[in-house]
Amino acid sequence: MASKMASRLASSAAVCVVLLSCLGAATATGKTGRITVYWGQTASEGSLHKACASNLYSTVILSFLTNFGSGHYKLDLAGHSWSAVGPDVKYCQSKKILVLLAIGGGFGKYSLASKADAKAVADHIWDVYLGGHSKTRPFGNAVLDGVDFDIEHGGSKHYDDLARYLKDYSNKGKKKVWITAAPQCPFPDRMLGQALRTGLFDRVHVQFYNNPVCSYRAGNVAAFTRAWNTWTRSLPRSSVYLGLPAARGAAGSGYVPPATLVSKVLPIVQRSRNYGGIMLWSRYWDLQTGYSSAVKHAV
Repeated sequence: MASKMASRLASSAAVCVVLLSCLGAATATGKTGRITVYWGQTASEGSLHKACASNLYSTVILSFLTNFGSGHYKLDLAGHSWSAVGPDVKYCQSKKILVLLAIGGGFGKYSLASKADAKAVADHIWDVYLGGHSKTRPFGNAVLDGVDFDIEHGGSKHYDDLARYLKDYSNKGKKKVWITAAPQCPFPDRMLGQALRTGLFDRVHVQFYNNPVCSYRAGNVAAFTRAWNTWTRSLPRSSVYLGLPAARGAAGSGYVPPATLVSKVLPIVQRSRNYGGIMLWSRYWDLQTGYSSAVKHAV
């Protein structure tokens, strides 16, 4: 009797494991409704408060900390008042919207000269933006949720060290420090490839634009699909987002009309277990076109 009972229990447990596995797979694929957007490059995009009040985004990335390394730092939120951003950050977070700080970008002077330099940059970001004790905090006592690596020049060394140091603060602070990245779609990204191999990045917003070799278009579907699958399979521990321009004028190439995204592109990327959503450049362009409003139901 005991052996039969044990057998039944073992069988039931196995069924539960299978069911949970299936449920996990079901929730890991398909629609998420999550849209990440970059904000902070022009006053014409409106306030951070309005961006979050739109209920279109799950994550807003403040862009950019354009200068860092070797003891030099510069925050550039063109056209926006830093003092106004702090209360807006708190408002966004009250709506369960993550607010991250982007470091790097296409302009500015940044690089990491050594592992010690990476530690110094991590300490600066922690003290000034992520809950440290600096007296010079541009957003007052507002605490950002993490850091997005948008590294486009200046060398590729020591970003793996920076990611490790920043991630360590998850254990020292009162809340998790999110680490995300925005690599170019050719794999591996020449600037962030080494850092991404650490497996520390929670989300990766792959830029499928300004890169004709892997951007989506009618004559490049197979190459786009291979690139997407390479990214998702290579980063099984990260949520991978499809990065797109929100308007034709937002990038040199890679724009996908909303109808095409919904009918042809999302069915491809949503097959991946670690599909996370889409990333848009940027809030300004999204306001001009209404891109996120047109596609959110299908994301």
